[in-house]
Amino acid sequence: MSARFLKVHPDDDMLVALTDHAAGEVIQYNGHGLTLPTPVTAKHKFASRSIVQGELLRMYGITVARALADIAPGEVLTTRNITHATGVVTSRDERRAWTAPDVSQWRDASFMGYPRGNGQVGTGNYWLVIPMVFCENHNLDTMRDAMLEELGYKVQHSYQTQTSQLIEMLCDGKSISDLLQAQLATATEARRERFFPNVDGLKFLRHEGGCGGTYEDADSLCGLFAGYITHPNVAGATVLSLGCQKSTLQRLKDEIHRRDPEFSKPLLMFEQQRLPSQEAMMSHAIKHTFVGLMGANEIVREPAPLEHLTIGVECGGSDGFSGLSANPAIGHCSDLIVGLGGSVILSEFPELAGCEQELTDRCVDQQVADRFLDIMRTYEYRAGITGGSFETNPSPGNIQDGLITDAIKSAGAAKKGGTSPVVDAFDYPESATKKGLNLLCTPGGDVESTTAMAGAGANVMLFSTGLGTPTGNPVAPVIKVSSNTDLFERLPDIIDLNAGEVITGDETIEQVGQRMLEMVIETASGRYTTRAQSLGQDDFIPWKRGLTL
Repeated sequence: MSARFLKVHPDDDMLVALTDHAAGEVIQYNGHGLTLPTPVTAKHKFASRSIVQGELLRMYGITVARALADIAPGEVLTTRNITHATGVVTSRDERRAWTAPDVSQWRDASFMGYPRGNGQVGTGNYWLVIPMVFCENHNLDTMRDAMLEELGYKVQHSYQTQTSQLIEMLCDGKSISDLLQAQLATATEARRERFFPNVDGLKFLRHEGGCGGTYEDADSLCGLFAGYITHPNVAGATVLSLGCQKSTLQRLKDEIHRRDPEFSKPLLMFEQQRLPSQEAMMSHAIKHTFVGLMGANEIVREPAPLEHLTIGVECGGSDGFSGLSANPAIGHCSDLIVGLGGSVILSEFPELAGCEQELTDRCVDQQVADRFLDIMRTYEYRAGITGGSFETNPSPGNIQDGLITDAIKSAGAAKKGGTSPVVDAFDYPESATKKGLNLLCTPGGDVESTTAMAGAGANVMLFSTGLGTPTGNPVAPVIKVSSNTDLFERLPDIIDLNAGEVITGDETIEQVGQRMLEMVIETASGRYTTRAQSLGQDDFIPWKRGLTL
């Protein structure tokens, strides 16, 4: 590693430790020796100058904090001496010009995708089973147990052998210490061959909504389901309804029509209160779903231009390196996708706090800028009514690894959106309709955000992490990118690509972003299976914005 600390932007008031530093260590900065009065752990920030209580501090060139006390040069920044702060957003008529990156080497590239009748192209070919209300979760589980393994879609991870070994050891008189220290074997079961080879999965969207909450949440749930059903990666869907819930079948149909007026995919709907028995409902649903899968199996992959890619960008389990390596590398890949005519979705509005000025300056027109700010301010206002605040967004893990204010976290998180113009801003659970960079309002929670981005049409996702997370999605493959090499080497079962080479100086942000695009193409073509897909990680959590009634 050539450098042990980094100043991200010339205007910054803080430096980032790339390695651990001891108290009393003298570093050379701006041609002078700077003595560190306190230890500084890698990923954390320390003051580059004397700071007076009440001063605003910058990182990434924008305001990210306010000093709670006088801070000496070299002193580590913590939640005890700085707090969240952002700059004032002003309306500007001029729009920022953008120079697209060189995409000539991918101009004629394609991916092997599934063509849809409305002109969309999927990176996968899935059949969905959706309960309109939590009351149908039992029937959903019944269908899953009846079909998943028989059709070859069950991910085989058998730990039953370990339980059997523990029972045997206990019966043999082994102690608790013996049980805890035992090296237990895991039976590796051969995965049954898929009966429908061209259907990539049968996915069951279990959830806890649809009734009991507000009509706003019930309607949003219908919109989210419509986004999944009309998703380019989905061949058809089976819908299970009780009949009396707030999330109605008619509202679902209306939302589907609004997104795709010429909708022609198979859509099977079963309403339990209109059928003679649960057994009759299950029998009908299983038979008709099987026939639907037969039709979906007739769709095969064909070459498609990269403009049909819609990339959702996400960060979770972030650390102090996320904004320096993985996120800007995702941002460069995002710019390449936009340069090739594709779409990118940037979400997590609490993690854009403090970046509003940069994003509005990048909007293609004032209408998009105003729409973004209106959604952002409405979200923050509603959060305040319930006692929440964007300031409380950083998790204990974020803070422990150097992301000590929401604005610091946001300034690094926004790097995932690259530098391209913002073509649209829209609220949950709407879908992306324009080519280019789109802003989608979601919470900062990983799974709620990825759930929403898939509902908005993302057919591949890039997910940065500094601490590690297994998050996946039922219909959109999630490529996990580590911000540091230690994580990549320590958790190879959940990480797909390493951006830690940027921190060590072995690769540039642009080089990692280019490797990322190649992995996106391989994933979109079905030639690469992400770690989350291998684990069967089908995370699905709809966002509840209203209060429970």
